[in-house]
Amino acid sequence: MKVGIVGAGAIGCWLGARFAAAGHDVSVFARGATLDALREHGLRLTDAGETQSYPVTADEDASVLGKQDLVIVAVKAPAMAAVAPAVGAMTGPDTIIIPAMNGVPWWFANGLRLAEEPTRKVVDPTGAIGANIPASAVVGCVVHASTALVGPGHARRNMSDVLIFGEPAGKPSERVAKVVETFESVGLKSRASDNIRHDIWYKLWGNMTMNPVSAITGATADRIIDDPDVRSLLMAVMAEAATVGGLIGCPIDEPGENRIDVTRKLGAFRTSMLQDVDAGRPIELDALLGAPRAIAGALGVPTPSMNMLYGLTRVFARTRGLLP
Repeated sequence: MKVGIVGAGAIGCWLGARFAAAGHDVSVFARGATLDALREHGLRLTDAGETQSYPVTADEDASVLGKQDLVIVAVKAPAMAAVAPAVGAMTGPDTIIIPAMNGVPWWFANGLRLAEEPTRKVVDPTGAIGANIPASAVVGCVVHASTALVGPGHARRNMSDVLIFGEPAGKPSERVAKVVETFESVGLKSRASDNIRHDIWYKLWGNMTMNPVSAITGATADRIIDDPDVRSLLMAVMAEAATVGGLIGCPIDEPGENRIDVTRKLGAFRTSMLQDVDAGRPIELDALLGAPRAIAGALGVPTPSMNMLYGLTRVFARTRGLLP
């Protein structure tokens, strides 16, 4: 297969390396130091203490890379509009596009009636994503994995569980079955979902609180959870999100305390949003909190705790130039 990677960060390098190792024709859209590193060293992946390098085609002009059979988009939400034209240039009539992203993606509210337009205004305000990426080509994806970027074009896999794939409309399909089979064939544990929106919402339910709180406070997850007052805020936001989920076909069937306790077992880790703050990168605030607030507002669900956390994080991020 011709496999395109847009976003050669930790997740993009990990997935691209797996496909390259299996003999697929991998092309990477990249710029700057990452492009230089890919041309000199190929995609590098450190796994179980061993580093391997895989030759790939890399260019800053997506039209040079050409149409792909599969395009994996592994950028964070704030960068999605900027790379959307590159994704479009790599997309042919039969291309499958896999957005491997956190939070609420631009297609999430399609078909959710009143919530569709308010959500689009948050996650795709200029319309650039929808204009360049055909909705019909998208297969939804949730990634449960821990990876880190060692350097440009070089990722380290710390831990991986499963990749979940599903049709945005929420039904079984031959192409989703093919995607699962393809990812399994390169050594990536995968499964199909008949309700990918639910899988996205469930993962969001677990990280929409820890990420913003860590960004504001600079604290590791254990310190956040162990503070009783902060923990009560986490519970309140999760309760609001669970209520919204129940109204959009994404019910949460477990107490928030259970999810927080699972996170507690992971120890003193720094969330991805805190890592972005440390590096001076834009944060994924709208994908994690802005879009859920928009959906809740459209459905008439009050979210005072979510609003408070969103507002505090927005002021923090704008003060430091981390939001557009």
